[in-house]
Amino acid sequence: MSANVVGMALLLLGLVLVVAKLIRLRSRWCQRLFLPSSIIGGFLALLLGPELLGRAASGLGYDGWAEGGIFGADILSVWSTLPGLLISIVFATLFLGERIPNPKDAAKLVGPQLSFGVAIGAGQYVIGLLLAILLLAPLFDIDPMAGALIEISFEGGHGTAAGMRDTMADNGFPEGADLALGLATVGVVSGVLIGVAMINWAVRRGHTQFLKGDAQASVEEQRGLYLKDDQHPAATMTVRPSSVEPLAIHFGIVAVAVLIGYLMLTALRGIEELLWLDSVELFAHVPLFPMAMLGGVVVQLYIDRADHTGLVDRLMMLRIQGFALDLLIISALATLSIQAIADHLGPFLLLAGAGIAWNVAALVFLARRIIPTYWFERGIGDFGQSMGVTATGLILMRVADPEGKSPAFEAFGYKQLLFEPFFGGGLITAAAIPLIAQFGPEPFLLGMAALMTFALATGLLYFGRQGPAATSDTQLR
Repeated sequence: MSANVVGMALLLLGLVLVVAKLIRLRSRWCQRLFLPSSIIGGFLALLLGPELLGRAASGLGYDGWAEGGIFGADILSVWSTLPGLLISIVFATLFLGERIPNPKDAAKLVGPQLSFGVAIGAGQYVIGLLLAILLLAPLFDIDPMAGALIEISFEGGHGTAAGMRDTMADNGFPEGADLALGLATVGVVSGVLIGVAMINWAVRRGHTQFLKGDAQASVEEQRGLYLKDDQHPAATMTVRPSSVEPLAIHFGIVAVAVLIGYLMLTALRGIEELLWLDSVELFAHVPLFPMAMLGGVVVQLYIDRADHTGLVDRLMMLRIQGFALDLLIISALATLSIQAIADHLGPFLLLAGAGIAWNVAALVFLARRIIPTYWFERGIGDFGQSMGVTATGLILMRVADPEGKSPAFEAFGYKQLLFEPFFGGGLITAAAIPLIAQFGPEPFLLGMAALMTFALATGLLYFGRQGPAATSDTQLR
């Protein structure tokens, strides 16, 4: 892949974003839905890509757009790699420029978030396996391993679904990979659409702390603009441009955080191989982005001790985070594959429907009873992640809390350090198919039911009974 192709891919992302912003300015429907320009741009790129425009053109006898739509296969190849890179930047900036809370306050923040996330993840196995045992296996003669596909696809996303293809084939379930990829696509797309719909529902019901109802929002707020008198600086100049560009030095600090995370993850994987000789793989399934976040914590702890001049500006870090997130969203949506949806409709629709119903029910009925403060802003992130990928959760949190005033991003980030090694592509996800194949679905179902019960008990009976003052974000800033 040449540098020119990579450069052109980035330029085209910028063009798509500008066109999407123009659509947001003119479309009342997009304004009412609080749709960010990046989501509009992502679906616009998907429409013009090989999955929709390319297939339509091929049906009419023109195959020139079959591989890459109007963008070309090389551009789509670059875009497909960007989400995995950009999400590490997003997480590395979560704590940069902001004093790190002490462990006691962090534990108060992450506790309800972890209980809620584990309840959703374990519940996806419980719902899926019950469906497979009671309905899918006897009615469709499908392997009960299909019951694990909701968590693999929804919580794990396309990367996990594709990465487990060989595992499924080795355990006698080769069709599972196609089903998983199709479910992952449904999860991501429905996660964004249902998530935005849930945000609008929450706005109407008064559950959101920062978004106002359409009747109260000004025209400029709906269009996503500031009036000239309301405009304010996007960041603070902490260094003189004659020495180094402020944006450049802040990006360099982010790069250091990501590299520290990479070195930590590499070291943990090496230690794991030495201790267990590949018989146990935990950190092999941990992605880079939670470790990049930990790298950001390490860098910020050093800054708290050594920097007395205010070198790192939090607003500048938010601008870098927002830039990376916008490009991540467009590239992730633009490279979705929807072919598997058309190929499998039987058990596929039942699994998709059951997974969506469970996630929506968890957000509506459980989040407010487990998370004491900012329950919707924090719960919508876990809902989005549980529907497809972490990026979906970040998208929805940004829509619900566009200026990052709640502790949603911090709580979500802390939770990932404890959650990702096990669910969404972690140890439990990797072990699900082999365990079900070897011991049958019932023991695994009982184990996940016990874990879900424990998570719900701690969430509802302990964290959910704490008053708002116990987890107030003012204690963490």
